[in-house]
Amino acid sequence: MFDGLFTLPIENPVLIFFIVLAIILMAPILLNRFRIPHIIGLIIAGIIIGPHGLNLLARDSSFEIFGQVGILYLMFLAGIEMDIFSLLRNRKPGTIFGLLTFGIPMLLGTIASHYLLHLDWHVAALLSSMFASHTLISYPIVSRYGLNRYAPVTVAVAGTIFAILGSLVVFAIITGTLSGDTGIGYWIRFVLLVAIYALFIVYAYPRLVRWFFKTYSDNVIQFIFVLSLVFLSSFIAEAIGLLSIIGAFFAGVILNRYIPSVSPLMNRLEFVGNALFIPYFLIGVGMMIDLSIFIDHPEMILVAVIMCIIAVSTKWIAAWMIQRIFHYSACDRRLIFGITTAKAAVSLAAVIVGREYGVFDDAILNGTIIMILVTCTVSSIITEQAAGNTVIKLQDEEKNNDSGETTIAEERILIPVANPVTVEGLVNMALLMKNPKKRTPLYALYVNDDSKQGNQYNSQRILEQAAKVASAADTPLERISRYDLNIASGILHTVKEKNISEVVLGLHHKANIVDSFFGAKIENLLRSTHKMIWITKCVTPPAATTRIIVSVPPNAEYETGFATWIDRLANISQQIGCRIIFYAYHTTIPHIKSVITHRRYKIRHEYNLVESWDDMLLITNTVNDDDLFVVVAARRASVSFSTDYEKLPTFLSQYFADNNLIVLYPEQFGKAHPDTLTFHDPLAQSAESSSHGLLGLRDGIDTLTRWKKKITEKK
Repeated sequence: MFDGLFTLPIENPVLIFFIVLAIILMAPILLNRFRIPHIIGLIIAGIIIGPHGLNLLARDSSFEIFGQVGILYLMFLAGIEMDIFSLLRNRKPGTIFGLLTFGIPMLLGTIASHYLLHLDWHVAALLSSMFASHTLISYPIVSRYGLNRYAPVTVAVAGTIFAILGSLVVFAIITGTLSGDTGIGYWIRFVLLVAIYALFIVYAYPRLVRWFFKTYSDNVIQFIFVLSLVFLSSFIAEAIGLLSIIGAFFAGVILNRYIPSVSPLMNRLEFVGNALFIPYFLIGVGMMIDLSIFIDHPEMILVAVIMCIIAVSTKWIAAWMIQRIFHYSACDRRLIFGITTAKAAVSLAAVIVGREYGVFDDAILNGTIIMILVTCTVSSIITEQAAGNTVIKLQDEEKNNDSGETTIAEERILIPVANPVTVEGLVNMALLMKNPKKRTPLYALYVNDDSKQGNQYNSQRILEQAAKVASAADTPLERISRYDLNIASGILHTVKEKNISEVVLGLHHKANIVDSFFGAKIENLLRSTHKMIWITKCVTPPAATTRIIVSVPPNAEYETGFATWIDRLANISQQIGCRIIFYAYHTTIPHIKSVITHRRYKIRHEYNLVESWDDMLLITNTVNDDDLFVVVAARRASVSFSTDYEKLPTFLSQYFADNNLIVLYPEQFGKAHPDTLTFHDPLAQSAESSSHGLLGLRDGIDTLTRWKKKITEKK
């Protein structure tokens, strides 16, 4: 009955998978007590259970397949979690560091390999391509600390691309020399294929993703679709002569802006990779390491030591130089060094090819394996320590920044739900609005009506649906079901009981021809509470948004919630990775710039001057189908209210019926925030230092002046 189950190596697939899962489970639990990164534990576990250890498991095709998927997944996550805006902003240090982290190991490694390891110059150059390249083994550590959009991390990732591409070029030249295929025709064909491949990915992938996300909203289908694009890009890259990991990273960069960092889809992508594929790859790397060979051949230890010293020291020199050039802190230098030290994919490819051509002996082969173990260990430990110190530093800076001139209201977002069709869209919009660094919960509310049967069942079903969407994005959601006189009354009471900062609503559907544009429920809310109200309509998924167009009324800077709604829109822009364009009056634009500057939002933002309501009509020509149009409105008698905004419902229904739309009413008449000073106007005043009555009188005088002008023209 048990024959064959316990023979070594184990061949039963169920038992193999159990052992792998047990290692993935126990490595972080055991090593966290000693503050050792669990990445090292996975590699060590691979050494122990592998064919050169206890021989529990063989490195069969399953480890090769899952390992290959793991390294592709690792590079894909690095691309999809990268902050493209930060990459563009740091393109100069990223380019310089890329040249340093490739050129220094390549130059010093070639010289050291020739004189210390006594290799021919072309063989030494092939070996140095391993020193110059690196793999983002420690990137999951950076991601776990939430530093994947930190500027030095972006610089390190940019350097990775240069290092891999440079190593690939050297790799191709040397192997072409060894095989005799170095003609000009080969290089013309290679460059042409790479150009066609890049154009195809850049042009086809965004259009394909937007179409698919608009057509299919199921999260599982979207997950499979995204992975299909990643592996297609990797296969094509490999087919034309590039490394497959470059294709995976390239696909991640292109798909970056269509998958918000706080979304159910992103959470699924990270979960599957970090829980299964990447650990499989690390265990497979450990299974390749044979430490016993150094006992039988102690002379190989010297080769391994020299290779490890070259690999680590040259990467440290590159990190030290970029720190000196751009005045980074010592902690930033350690973070860059830790990320760019580990060797894996390219090193294995180079040593295998070198063995096939007979230019690398067993000493180089085993030295490479030891180098992979040492560099992965150094990378994990340094990155773990540097990332922890960086988080502490950033938290201290954020506290100092919060004590400055701009204060943002606490995020307590309420989402009234009633229609199961719109629940997912409302929750996703709230997820985009909130700060991803804060763990404050969302609040979903269903107001029960005694006049309808089965309402209690509907409330439980819809609230559970909202909770599933939030939990898929790893965000807590509190479900609230209550009885009240009507929906508006239930929302108002919940706002007071839970100290809600803002309410996210779906746009009302007109029941009949005499019904208003916003509906009686929203109008009652606007009259009864001063809290911020978001009225949303999503025709297409928010992730497919290309730009955010914001229309700002005059005197908006005097409202209590001015800084808060800018914060929420900046969060949306950061999550989607798109540009935000403000259409505002000349007196308001400096205040918007001031808030964005003080809060250090890493967003692309532009400004267009608006002088009157008639300029609003010009916006209709600039808003595209894939844009999100945001109208900052105002309640009656507030400082930013104008009678022209009474035309707003007709304007929106006529010109923006098929667009993603948000109409937001900022917090007004509530407790004022501290003054928001501007670099452009140091004497600017907030609503607390201005008289509401005088501003209202001024608005009334402007209205009377316009009426008088119209009467004069008629006469």
